[in-house]
Amino acid sequence: MIYGAMKFSLGSSLKLAFRPWVEGLENVPAQGPAILASNHLSFSDSFFLPAVLDRKVTFIAKAEYFTTPGVKGRLTAAFFKGVGQLPVDRSGARGAGEAAVRAGIEVIEQGGLFGIYPEGTRSPDGRLYRGKPGGLARVALATGAPVIPVAMIDTEKIQPPGKVIPKLMRPGIRIGKPLDFGRYRGMENDRFILRSVTDEVMYEIMKLSGQEYVDIYATAAKRQIAEAEKAARAQAKEQAKEQARAESAAQGKAGRRGDDRRQDRPAA
Repeated sequence: MIYGAMKFSLGSSLKLAFRPWVEGLENVPAQGPAILASNHLSFSDSFFLPAVLDRKVTFIAKAEYFTTPGVKGRLTAAFFKGVGQLPVDRSGARGAGEAAVRAGIEVIEQGGLFGIYPEGTRSPDGRLYRGKPGGLARVALATGAPVIPVAMIDTEKIQPPGKVIPKLMRPGIRIGKPLDFGRYRGMENDRFILRSVTDEVMYEIMKLSGQEYVDIYATAAKRQIAEAEKAARAQAKEQAKEQARAESAAQGKAGRRGDDRRQDRPAA
């Protein structure tokens, strides 16, 4: 009931304000389980996709969103529950992955739509990064549910990382045809099969989104960007120090020349 009310109010507001366009809506089944595997460009992705679908989509979210104390914390928890987010404890990489898999399997076994971002985190620069094989592929192979590739378009321009207030512009959503991995059913512990399934899904997402593909994980790219920015800041700081030292030396030299001229001046 809460989800229905929240979806109606939030979904209607999003569609009215942003007017998202959608292609391939017919590829989402009217009933029965399915996995929606999407690229991840913006925090708002988890809201735009459910807004254009008639069915509930369950995504996983950090448990902290549901456990923060105080009035603000309770309101945040109610909001995320209302839009279909499922709390998952992400403390520890392995524990987070296992929790996500269990949550996804539970949603699928109940006949629902499970939304997941194979990249594991938002793209730092709008490109498509290598999918992580732990969650998406394991849920698909453990349940036999079809995987539906989804491409979010331009959502990073609406709400770039770090921006709270979104920009009013029209995003797009392309939904591809379901992918059947039933031939691998029960092979969710074979890492080579997991990698193959994940890469096939990412290839379909790339075709739908038109993004440049980068064969490294987005988390690694974020570290590289952060390290490059840190190095650039350190270099700029050192250059500023060098400039300050040079200016100080120049001022000292000019002062000494002035003293020398006064000493050389004949007495009156």
